[in-house]
Amino acid sequence: MEVLDHIRFDAAGLVAAVAQQHDSGEVLMLAWMNRDAVAETLATGRVCYWSRSRAALWRKGETSGQTQRLVELRVDCDGDSLLLLVDQHGVACHTWRRSCFYRAARDGALVEIAAPLVAAADLYG
Repeated sequence: MEVLDHIRFDAAGLVAAVAQQHDSGEVLMLAWMNRDAVAETLATGRVCYWSRSRAALWRKGETSGQTQRLVELRVDCDGDSLLLLVDQHGVACHTWRRSCFYRAARDGALVEIAAPLVAAADLYG
């Protein structure tokens, strides 16, 4: 895939990927992708990341059912980060919120601005 030749993976073979809801513009999460994750995502249309903690491919929603369908993959001007326009099914965050960005700095404090939308037991049993 030609697009892979335009991505500058870091020394660990990774590139930062921001997932954004394609129709609302809501920023959902930041994760990492390696070459195989990008290739699989482009080939299948289902977003796949690289899990640094598990050192393995992580297909978004494979255990929770909270999947991301790729609408468009964009590469930034330097080739060192990606923007994934996705159709998010369910919550994107492992804290059971729609977005991982659920805290905001306000008046010198970190304030929770979004509550969980689903219980962990409902996602993972």
